[in-house]
Amino acid sequence: MGFHQLFAVVFLAVASVVASNAAISPQLYWESKLSNTPMPKALSSLLSQAQATMEQESTSVNVGKGENSVKIGRKGSVGVIDTEKATGVGVGKGGVIVNTPGKHGKPPVYVGVTPSADPFVYLYAATETQVHDNPNVAKFFLEEDMRKGTTMNLKFKQNSEEETFLPRQVAENVPFSTSKLPEILNYFSVKPGSVQAETMRNTIKECESPGIKGEKKYCATSLESMIDFSTSQLGKNPQAISTEVEKPTGMLQKYTIGNGVKHIRHSKSVVCHKMKYTCPVFYCHSTQATKAFVVPLEAENGTKGKAVAVCHTDTSSWNPKHLAFQVLNVKPGTVPICHFLPEDHVVWVSN
Repeated sequence: MGFHQLFAVVFLAVASVVASNAAISPQLYWESKLSNTPMPKALSSLLSQAQATMEQESTSVNVGKGENSVKIGRKGSVGVIDTEKATGVGVGKGGVIVNTPGKHGKPPVYVGVTPSADPFVYLYAATETQVHDNPNVAKFFLEEDMRKGTTMNLKFKQNSEEETFLPRQVAENVPFSTSKLPEILNYFSVKPGSVQAETMRNTIKECESPGIKGEKKYCATSLESMIDFSTSQLGKNPQAISTEVEKPTGMLQKYTIGNGVKHIRHSKSVVCHKMKYTCPVFYCHSTQATKAFVVPLEAENGTKGKAVAVCHTDTSSWNPKHLAFQVLNVKPGTVPICHFLPEDHVVWVSN
């Protein structure tokens, strides 16, 4: 049943492409809309596998880790391949793990993230697990700590998942709603009641929840839809940047902030956080109350990197029990709160 449903969805998704013979790859769509904007690694890494074969006769696009995959020909032909079931959760593993020395001699505070709550969704209160787990995948800090000579213990991880963006023609025709969860699980061959199913449900639920005051939010299920949302908020040719580190080892290392912390001056920004799902989904939100920085880092072993930091200057609408307030022991709306972007997140800023 799921196999035939997937075939029908994919067939309808690309029918117009077949008719018009006007299919365009995500890479070419980027170049047509953002001709002066280099694509950051956080996004190009999600295109590399599909884009490498898109100019050939056909390309296979991973819909999930289950029994069905979609094959879309260069000229719009469609096929559905029934493959042997695979195991594994298949959620993203990218992220930056941070711990910093405590202020005034206090011990450092570690932050843990579970599938049940995303620290970058500011409506939610922190869970006990988030506050006490170690190691952490996100760390909030004060803007005053972001200066030359500050040392931080960081662990940069490569995304080892073989994920690629779904083509827009497919993504727009695959359901993305909690009311359609049984259909979604069937499409992706995910077992109902499993940890992966719960993770997917939570991601969709967070995407459906209202934004905080002054925030416009959108969950992008394709690169093209992310481009459209970002340009609708920021205008033509916004700049897209992400955290990049030379040869990340996955090992905890002490990094020192170097000279030349760069404040990227802009009137408005869009930050896109990669969510846990069976294929790339980004939670994007725009606000004028942010500042973005590129922070040069160097590890003890000589490894260098540039981390993107975002500082929120107005947190008065955040949940008073949000993780950041508990970690920093500050109150909403009092001081700017900053965090590094994991390697698979992107910040867009207006030119």
